[in-house]
Amino acid sequence: MLLVGAGLVGLACAWQLQRRGHPVLLVDPAIDGPPAVDAGSWAALGVLMAQVFHRSSGRGWRLRQRSHALWPQWLAALEAEGHGVARRAGLLLLASSADELARQQRLAAERQRRGVPLDLWSAERLQGLRPQLPAAALGGLHSPSDGQLDPGQAMAALLASARAGGLNVLSEAACRLERTGHGAGGGWRLIGSTGSRVEAPWLVLCAGVATAALLERLGHSLPMEPVLGQALELELEDGLEEGLDSLPAWSRPPGGWPGAVLWRGINLVPRPDLPGGRRCWLGATLEPGHLADPAALRDLRGWAGADLGWLSRATVIRAWQGQRCRPCRQPAPVLEVLEPGLVVASGHYRNGVLLAPATAEWVAERIAAGRGA
Repeated sequence: MLLVGAGLVGLACAWQLQRRGHPVLLVDPAIDGPPAVDAGSWAALGVLMAQVFHRSSGRGWRLRQRSHALWPQWLAALEAEGHGVARRAGLLLLASSADELARQQRLAAERQRRGVPLDLWSAERLQGLRPQLPAAALGGLHSPSDGQLDPGQAMAALLASARAGGLNVLSEAACRLERTGHGAGGGWRLIGSTGSRVEAPWLVLCAGVATAALLERLGHSLPMEPVLGQALELELEDGLEEGLDSLPAWSRPPGGWPGAVLWRGINLVPRPDLPGGRRCWLGATLEPGHLADPAALRDLRGWAGADLGWLSRATVIRAWQGQRCRPCRQPAPVLEVLEPGLVVASGHYRNGVLLAPATAEWVAERIAAGRGA
């Protein structure tokens, strides 16, 4: 089968399909080189927000819960093959307003009734952490079973594993799709940017914003818009080692804070596995369109107005950006079988890393069933 797009979702689909016995040709112009500067997966920080999702039912909730269960299995399978992926447990959401604090309190009560461990942290408890968190935080919601993984390592691991299993690749852009009318699924032809022509009974599109243009030629309207995200890697003067005495020993992560910290929509992710043990990632912004906003980067550098001395003294090691794909007229992500043999798994917006396993499973099950149900 043909699969277009080698971001994290596309690689997850290719890996899962191969493990189920399907031969896969993965088409992407950057498969054997550096990623495109606007590649969405490379803008991601890999924060996994499943148990703290604000809803408790519906498709989004089900997808998050399924991925929450699948990621540990996937990482264990990749690790067994020698492809390790850095993962850190724990996620702390800070409340910046009374309304946000009340929402956290309601969510914690609802999750606890379901047996999901979410803990409310007081402002006093937050201020006991070092380095200091934003003084304006009114409280926080801690989820020990959510967390973060390294998207770049996950993509490299999935690609290496799939290639070892026989994955075929075509390192060029998909320019046009055509129906062939062959096979039970209808049959599809892909024309590449260098004139390559390949055919298969099934075609899976995981190409982000480019998905819309490919489908338009087939008569399908599925508009997508890019949302740019900027991110930074910082090196701190001191590591994130202090302030964890109040946590039970089993839940104290190496390297500091109790996991990633979310403040006013921006994530700060400790990366004690990086050189020096004092690195962290900070991001990502939400900027409609293609052009990066210097003001948004300044706000990011100040961690959304936190006014923290240790943060202002940190050294910027690198900066990067990418474009997340957001559907225009329907909720993210788009998971549809548009025609026999034509599957769309795109438009994950800010949750491509989290939802990659559940998406891949959905695609594999649609193909196994041979229907769009």
